[in-house]
Amino acid sequence: MAKIQMKTPLVEMDGDEMTRVIWKLIKEKLILPFVDLKTEYYDLGLEYRNETNDQVTIDSALATKKYGVAVKCATITPNAARMEEYNLKEMWKSPNGTIRAMLDGTVFRGPIMVKGLVPYIPSWKKPITIARHAYGDIYKNTELRVPEGSRAELVVTAPDGAETRATVFDFKDSAGIVQGIHNVDSSIESFARACLSYGLDTHQDVWFATKDTISKTYDHHFKDIFAEIYEKEYADKFKEAGIEYFYTLIDDAVARVIRSEGGYIWACKNYDGDVMSDMVATAYGSLAMMTSVLVSPDGVYEYEAAHGTVQRHYYKYLKGEPTSTNSVATIFAWSGALRKRGELDKLPELVRFANLLEKATIDTIEDGVMTGDLYISSQLENKVKVGTAEFLTVVANKLAVLL
Repeated sequence: MAKIQMKTPLVEMDGDEMTRVIWKLIKEKLILPFVDLKTEYYDLGLEYRNETNDQVTIDSALATKKYGVAVKCATITPNAARMEEYNLKEMWKSPNGTIRAMLDGTVFRGPIMVKGLVPYIPSWKKPITIARHAYGDIYKNTELRVPEGSRAELVVTAPDGAETRATVFDFKDSAGIVQGIHNVDSSIESFARACLSYGLDTHQDVWFATKDTISKTYDHHFKDIFAEIYEKEYADKFKEAGIEYFYTLIDDAVARVIRSEGGYIWACKNYDGDVMSDMVATAYGSLAMMTSVLVSPDGVYEYEAAHGTVQRHYYKYLKGEPTSTNSVATIFAWSGALRKRGELDKLPELVRFANLLEKATIDTIEDGVMTGDLYISSQLENKVKVGTAEFLTVVANKLAVLL
């Protein structure tokens, strides 16, 4: 068959460790045989980020703004151990955090549900979509070690030069640490509108939660902006659609989520969304069974896997040992980006290909062929555990038949 043609390139962001290995296999087995793939390639592997002083991350975000659709592999966010392992110039910040800040988008993450994979929470019958604010907080923070005898202050300098000062803590008796975080109204407003619009588009209730009883200025400001935008712009539309906007404290939201049956959007601040998306994904079956898309206010889309670089499997791979790594979320990142590219460029064959790629992947699992993490969780009677590359080969064969 003739390869499916593309008009506009995708921005392709390569990554690290086992997911980088999977990335190459997905392209070779599932995409290049069927699609005349056009991408603008950026290597976000940690070595090249270090070589370019992280400029490559900035360049990839600017390219995403230019072309409108990107697909990203999982990347390492270095800690002290990674500094030594990779001989880094400095502890580079999260590529995801940098890209999200530049695009000012909201991350929507939802589980990929398949037959045989029953959620650990018995009441969950429908997907729960996590909407994660994609700007600020600890992902754009400033941190310092504080010597004993010091005093940490928060200082805001107004345009006229006037200063407002508040003591964070007096470290007179002990050394310590201090952290400064921020957010901006424009990003919070974009986050609120993205979540509420997504609720309308998908006909789902929207939940939002912060810790405003403790953080009476920072978190309460999020709550106030959401409430104001909802009342002015969305209340009538939600009522007409028969859906609800619901606010509660984050600890109450966690309890309610566990008791719920799913089927709603849970809007979370940046850190809450980071943690809760992993919890929800695991409870539905696997961290590798969750879609993730960053949507900016001006209609730019970046698709990625919600999980990390699978370091443990990578070290096995380097030793020549067999691996059985779940590639589903990375496949769905590619399919999501290709579908959106097809929709924007009015290429129905590319949209169809993306849909069939997802169907072939799900059919493979539901036919009992799966990687080790799913094999442990699946309740299918006739199932077989296969290796990383073997799973992709089976998906490729099913895809060829479907096409």
